[in-house]
Amino acid sequence: MNHHITGTTMPVLEFALDRNDAVISEAGELSWMSQSIQMTTHTQHAGGGGFLGAIKRVAGGGSFFMTEYRAYGAPGEVAFATRVPGHIVPVPVGNGYEYLIHRHGFLCATAGIELGVGFQQSLGAGIFGGDGFLLQKVSGQGTAWLELSGEVIIKDLALGETLRVHPGHVGAFQSSVGFQIQRIPGLKNMIFGGDGIFLAALTGPGRIWLQTLPISRLAHQLQKYMPSAGRERAVEGGVVGGIVGNILKGM
Repeated sequence: MNHHITGTTMPVLEFALDRNDAVISEAGELSWMSQSIQMTTHTQHAGGGGFLGAIKRVAGGGSFFMTEYRAYGAPGEVAFATRVPGHIVPVPVGNGYEYLIHRHGFLCATAGIELGVGFQQSLGAGIFGGDGFLLQKVSGQGTAWLELSGEVIIKDLALGETLRVHPGHVGAFQSSVGFQIQRIPGLKNMIFGGDGIFLAALTGPGRIWLQTLPISRLAHQLQKYMPSAGRERAVEGGVVGGIVGNILKGM
Protein backbone atom coordinates (compact mmCIF):
# COMPACT_ATOMS: atom_id res chain seq x y z
CA MET A 1 0.00 0.00 0.00
CA ASN A 2 1.30 3.43 -0.98
CA HIS A 3 -0.23 6.81 -0.28
CA HIS A 4 0.45 10.47 -0.98
CA ILE A 5 -1.16 13.80 -0.10
CA THR A 6 -1.79 16.27 -2.92
CA GLY A 7 -2.77 19.92 -2.61
CA THR A 8 -2.36 22.75 -0.15
CA THR A 9 -5.48 24.46 1.24
CA MET A 10 -7.88 21.65 0.24
CA PRO A 11 -5.67 18.54 0.18
CA VAL A 12 -6.64 15.04 -0.91
CA LEU A 13 -5.21 11.75 0.37
CA GLU A 14 -4.79 9.14 -2.38
CA PHE A 15 -4.07 5.45 -1.77
CA ALA A 16 -2.59 2.98 -4.27
CA LEU A 17 -3.80 -0.32 -2.84
CA ASP A 18 -2.19 -3.63 -3.72
CA ARG A 19 -4.41 -6.67 -4.15
CA ASN A 20 -6.41 -7.34 -0.93
CA ASP A 21 -5.16 -4.15 0.78
CA ALA A 22 -7.85 -2.19 2.62
CA VAL A 23 -8.48 1.13 4.33
CA ILE A 24 -11.45 2.20 6.45
CA SER A 25 -13.31 5.45 6.98
CA GLU A 26 -16.54 6.67 8.46
CA ALA A 27 -19.50 6.54 6.10
CA GLY A 28 -19.63 9.38 3.56
CA GLU A 29 -15.91 10.23 3.37
CA LEU A 30 -15.15 8.79 -0.09
CA SER A 31 -14.00 11.16 -2.86
CA TRP A 32 -13.25 8.69 -5.68
CA MET A 33 -12.09 5.12 -6.30
CA SER A 34 -11.10 2.86 -9.18
CA GLN A 35 -13.21 -0.01 -10.49
CA SER A 36 -11.34 -2.75 -8.60
CA ILE A 37 -12.19 -1.25 -5.18
CA GLN A 38 -15.05 -2.93 -3.31
CA MET A 39 -16.98 -1.00 -0.65
CA THR A 40 -18.38 -2.75 2.41
CA THR A 41 -20.35 -0.67 4.91
CA HIS A 42 -21.12 -2.14 8.34
CA THR A 43 -21.07 -1.38 12.06
CA GLN A 44 -17.77 -3.15 12.65
CA HIS A 45 -14.44 -3.49 10.85
CA ALA A 46 -11.19 -5.39 11.04
CA GLY A 47 -10.24 -3.49 14.18
CA GLY A 48 -13.09 -5.20 16.03
CA GLY A 49 -15.61 -3.83 18.47
CA GLY A 50 -18.80 -4.99 16.76
CA PHE A 51 -22.08 -3.33 17.74
CA LEU A 52 -20.63 -2.09 21.05
CA GLY A 53 -17.76 -0.48 19.13
CA ALA A 54 -20.29 1.33 16.93
CA ILE A 55 -22.05 2.68 20.02
CA LYS A 56 -18.71 3.94 21.36
CA ARG A 57 -17.98 5.68 18.04
CA VAL A 58 -21.33 7.47 18.13
CA ALA A 59 -20.74 8.49 21.77
CA GLY A 60 -17.46 10.03 20.66
CA GLY A 61 -19.13 12.07 17.92
CA GLY A 62 -18.42 9.62 15.08
CA SER A 63 -20.77 7.74 12.77
CA PHE A 64 -22.57 4.47 13.49
CA PHE A 65 -21.33 2.89 10.25
CA MET A 66 -17.81 2.37 8.93
CA THR A 67 -16.89 1.67 5.31
CA GLU A 68 -14.06 -0.61 4.21
CA TYR A 69 -12.45 -0.05 0.81
CA ARG A 70 -10.61 -3.17 -0.38
CA ALA A 71 -8.80 -3.91 -3.66
CA TYR A 72 -10.19 -7.17 -5.01
CA GLY A 73 -8.65 -9.05 -7.94
CA ALA A 74 -6.34 -6.22 -8.98
CA PRO A 75 -4.61 -3.16 -7.47
CA GLY A 76 -6.74 -0.06 -7.16
CA GLU A 77 -6.95 3.56 -6.08
CA VAL A 78 -9.14 5.27 -3.47
CA ALA A 79 -9.07 8.91 -2.35
CA PHE A 80 -10.37 11.04 0.51
CA ALA A 81 -10.50 14.85 0.40
CA THR A 82 -10.82 17.35 3.24
CA ARG A 83 -14.19 19.00 3.84
CA VAL A 84 -12.83 22.41 4.86
CA PRO A 85 -9.50 24.17 4.24
CA GLY A 86 -6.83 22.46 6.29
CA HIS A 87 -4.28 19.66 6.43
CA ILE A 88 -4.18 15.87 6.47
CA VAL A 89 -1.90 14.48 9.18
CA PRO A 90 -0.79 10.81 9.35
CA VAL A 91 -0.10 9.36 12.81
CA PRO A 92 1.24 5.90 13.79
CA VAL A 93 -1.06 4.00 16.14
CA GLY A 94 -0.03 1.14 18.46
CA ASN A 95 3.10 0.26 20.43
CA GLY A 96 2.12 2.75 23.10
CA TYR A 97 0.75 5.42 20.74
CA GLU A 98 -2.92 6.32 21.09
CA TYR A 99 -4.57 9.66 20.36
CA LEU A 100 -7.53 11.83 21.23
CA ILE A 101 -8.83 13.90 18.32
CA HIS A 102 -11.61 16.44 17.85
CA ARG A 103 -14.97 14.96 16.93
CA HIS A 104 -14.62 15.59 13.16
CA GLY A 105 -10.89 14.84 12.98
CA PHE A 106 -10.88 11.22 11.77
CA LEU A 107 -10.49 10.92 7.99
CA CYS A 108 -9.47 7.30 7.38
CA ALA A 109 -7.13 4.56 8.60
CA THR A 110 -5.70 1.14 7.96
CA ALA A 111 -7.98 -1.72 8.91
CA GLY A 112 -6.58 -2.36 12.40
CA ILE A 113 -7.64 1.00 13.85
CA GLU A 114 -10.44 1.40 16.41
CA LEU A 115 -12.49 4.51 17.23
CA GLY A 116 -14.19 5.19 20.54
CA VAL A 117 -15.16 7.93 22.95
CA GLY A 118 -12.16 9.65 24.52
CA PHE A 119 -13.67 12.62 26.35
CA GLN A 120 -17.18 13.96 26.73
CA GLN A 121 -18.34 16.96 28.73
CA SER A 122 -21.48 19.05 28.50
CA LEU A 123 -20.66 22.76 28.37
CA GLY A 124 -24.20 24.08 28.27
CA ALA A 125 -26.61 25.02 25.51
CA GLY A 126 -25.19 27.09 22.69
CA ILE A 127 -21.60 25.89 23.25
CA PHE A 128 -20.24 23.83 20.31
CA GLY A 129 -23.70 23.59 18.78
CA GLY A 130 -25.28 22.54 22.08
CA ASP A 131 -23.57 19.12 21.89
CA GLY A 132 -20.91 19.74 24.52
CA PHE A 133 -17.25 18.97 23.95
CA LEU A 134 -16.40 15.58 22.44
CA LEU A 135 -13.12 13.87 21.63
CA GLN A 136 -12.67 10.60 19.79
CA LYS A 137 -10.07 8.06 20.89
CA VAL A 138 -7.96 6.44 18.17
CA SER A 139 -6.40 3.12 19.20
CA GLY A 140 -5.50 -0.27 17.74
CA GLN A 141 -2.59 -1.01 15.42
CA GLY A 142 -1.73 0.71 12.15
CA THR A 143 -1.88 4.23 10.75
CA ALA A 144 -4.62 6.85 11.00
CA TRP A 145 -4.99 10.02 8.93
CA LEU A 146 -6.45 13.04 10.69
CA GLU A 147 -8.19 16.04 9.14
CA LEU A 148 -7.27 19.28 10.91
CA SER A 149 -8.72 22.62 9.79
CA GLY A 150 -6.65 25.66 8.93
CA GLU A 151 -2.92 25.59 9.63
CA VAL A 152 -1.47 22.98 11.99
CA ILE A 153 0.83 23.89 14.89
CA ILE A 154 2.69 21.04 16.62
CA LYS A 155 3.90 21.42 20.19
CA ASP A 156 5.78 18.90 22.36
CA LEU A 157 4.96 19.39 26.03
CA ALA A 158 7.45 18.40 28.72
CA LEU A 159 6.39 16.54 31.85
CA GLY A 160 4.13 18.84 33.88
CA GLU A 161 4.10 21.60 31.24
CA THR A 162 0.60 22.98 30.64
CA LEU A 163 -0.78 24.86 27.65
CA ARG A 164 -4.23 26.46 27.88
CA VAL A 165 -6.07 26.44 24.55
CA HIS A 166 -9.42 27.61 23.24
CA PRO A 167 -11.26 24.24 22.91
CA GLY A 168 -11.97 24.75 19.20
CA HIS A 169 -8.24 24.91 18.46
CA VAL A 170 -7.59 21.46 19.95
CA GLY A 171 -6.97 19.23 16.94
CA ALA A 172 -5.36 16.11 18.45
CA PHE A 173 -2.99 15.00 21.17
CA GLN A 174 -1.27 11.86 22.36
CA SER A 175 -3.08 9.94 25.09
CA SER A 176 -0.17 10.59 27.47
CA VAL A 177 -1.23 14.26 27.58
CA GLY A 178 -3.55 15.21 30.44
CA PHE A 179 -6.73 17.08 29.46
CA GLN A 180 -9.17 19.21 31.44
CA ILE A 181 -11.86 21.76 30.59
CA GLN A 182 -11.51 24.84 32.83
CA ARG A 183 -13.50 28.03 33.21
CA ILE A 184 -11.79 31.27 32.29
CA PRO A 185 -10.88 33.01 35.57
CA GLY A 186 -12.47 36.35 36.40
CA LEU A 187 -16.07 37.44 35.84
CA LYS A 188 -15.07 40.34 33.57
CA ASN A 189 -12.94 38.02 31.44
CA MET A 190 -15.86 35.64 31.06
CA ILE A 191 -18.40 38.32 30.17
CA PHE A 192 -16.35 40.88 28.22
CA GLY A 193 -13.28 38.97 27.07
CA GLY A 194 -14.89 37.67 23.89
CA ASP A 195 -13.08 34.31 24.12
CA GLY A 196 -15.89 32.26 25.61
CA ILE A 197 -15.95 30.97 29.16
CA PHE A 198 -13.97 27.73 28.80
CA LEU A 199 -10.38 26.78 28.06
CA ALA A 200 -8.80 23.37 27.53
CA ALA A 201 -5.79 22.70 29.75
CA LEU A 202 -3.32 20.29 28.10
CA THR A 203 -0.56 18.97 30.36
CA GLY A 204 2.50 17.02 29.20
CA PRO A 205 4.29 14.86 28.52
CA GLY A 206 3.32 14.35 24.90
CA ARG A 207 2.68 15.91 21.51
CA ILE A 208 -0.33 18.05 20.61
CA TRP A 209 -1.62 19.27 17.24
CA LEU A 210 -3.39 22.64 17.25
CA GLN A 211 -5.64 23.80 14.40
CA THR A 212 -6.02 27.47 13.53
CA LEU A 213 -9.53 27.29 12.03
CA PRO A 214 -12.10 25.89 14.48
CA ILE A 215 -15.22 24.70 12.65
CA SER A 216 -17.41 26.67 15.09
CA ARG A 217 -15.64 29.93 14.20
CA LEU A 218 -15.86 29.21 10.48
CA ALA A 219 -19.60 28.60 10.84
CA HIS A 220 -19.98 31.83 12.82
CA GLN A 221 -18.18 33.85 10.13
CA LEU A 222 -20.33 32.32 7.38
CA GLN A 223 -23.58 32.79 9.26
CA LYS A 224 -23.86 36.47 8.36
CA TYR A 225 -23.86 35.52 4.66
CA MET A 226 -26.50 32.79 5.00
CA PRO A 227 -30.05 33.87 4.08
CA SER A 228 -32.45 33.91 7.01
CA ALA A 229 -36.16 33.22 6.65
CA GLY A 230 -36.96 36.92 7.11
CA ARG A 231 -34.38 38.00 4.55
CA GLU A 232 -35.69 35.42 2.04
CA ARG A 233 -39.21 36.78 2.47
CA ALA A 234 -37.92 40.34 1.97
CA VAL A 235 -36.11 39.32 -1.20
CA GLU A 236 -39.13 37.44 -2.50
CA GLY A 237 -41.35 40.43 -1.69
CA GLY A 238 -38.99 42.77 -3.54
CA VAL A 239 -38.95 40.54 -6.61
CA VAL A 240 -42.73 40.16 -6.64
CA GLY A 241 -43.17 43.89 -6.06
CA GLY A 242 -40.87 44.66 -8.96
CA ILE A 243 -42.76 42.33 -11.28
CA VAL A 244 -46.14 43.81 -10.30
CA GLY A 245 -44.74 47.34 -10.72
CA ASN A 246 -43.51 46.56 -14.24
CA ILE A 247 -46.89 45.09 -15.18
CA LEU A 248 -48.72 48.18 -13.89
CA LYS A 249 -46.34 50.46 -15.80
CA GLY A 250 -47.02 48.50 -18.95
CA MET A 251 -50.76 48.91 -18.46
